[in-house]
Amino acid sequence: MSYTAQDYKKGQPRWCPGCGDHFFLASLHKAMAEIGVDPWNTAVISGIGCSSRLPHYMATYGMNTIHGRAAAIATGCKVANPDLTVWQVSGDGDGLAIGGNHFIHANRRNINLNMILLNNRIYGLTKGQYSPTSPRGFVSKSSPYGTVEDPFRPAELCFGARGHFFARAVATDAPATVEVLKATYQHKGASVCEILQNCVIFNNGTHDSVYTKEGRAKNAIYVEHGKPLIFGENNEFGLVQEGFGLKIVEIGKGGITEKDILIHDAHCEDNTLQLKLALMGNGDGFPIALGVIRDVDAPTYDDSVTAQIEEVKAAKKYHNFAELLETNDIWEVK
Repeated sequence: MSYTAQDYKKGQPRWCPGCGDHFFLASLHKAMAEIGVDPWNTAVISGIGCSSRLPHYMATYGMNTIHGRAAAIATGCKVANPDLTVWQVSGDGDGLAIGGNHFIHANRRNINLNMILLNNRIYGLTKGQYSPTSPRGFVSKSSPYGTVEDPFRPAELCFGARGHFFARAVATDAPATVEVLKATYQHKGASVCEILQNCVIFNNGTHDSVYTKEGRAKNAIYVEHGKPLIFGENNEFGLVQEGFGLKIVEIGKGGITEKDILIHDAHCEDNTLQLKLALMGNGDGFPIALGVIRDVDAPTYDDSVTAQIEEVKAAKKYHNFAELLETNDIWEVK
């Protein structure tokens, strides 16, 4: 059966006009239609926050759960019903602060979840406190003189937890977001997809360098497995390896040709170069990497649990409660 984006829509979104959540929701509806999983075989689980209202606008099963516990609820949902497609949606505060432990263990266990992290570097629902991804020196209601903390970088946290899939997109870049969401679904295991978006009220402009098409042409690199790491308004720049790091070169100068440019390998088990790509663009002169950065196959938790249950059942003399009772001495009372 084929679907359209309309088949996954429900209700009237209540976010501030211009909020990145609107852009992402539209892309999610379209991606789900192209993926084609039945709405009644889909669940969307969220925690608490502006972005966590998203299940209310999905014509699927959904739960708006408690703060930071989206990954825990989504895990139970998937393990109890392995055939269900589960999308977990969290903001940077909900997912990485109170939900930080759940985030890293869902990755470590490699549970087959589509984990969406909507990153606007602020607590929006509670009116503008700094979040775990706010940069050092960030001035907010809870840090009026600037935060003295270094932020989490979601990719670094994902990779450190032995994550096998990490992708990134910009909320206003609908075509690329749809493709990344489809890749997130297609990966079997814990798939982390970071969406860069602005909070127009409390942190507007935090991702301005890549929020427009022109900005992405100048300040982003779209990575694709098996393709050279080329970027720039006219694809005039590329990435090469220099020692243990990366270096930007200009194609056509100094004898540099496209053959000298690194080829992106998203499937490499060693995440060294993938992590370097994922961490670019933090004021270091490098472009921000967008697309699927890491995509490596590995056994999933839910498949392993199901297989273990079947193995144990096969070795037992009983397979249901009635058979269990019959394994012991039976007394007949007259």
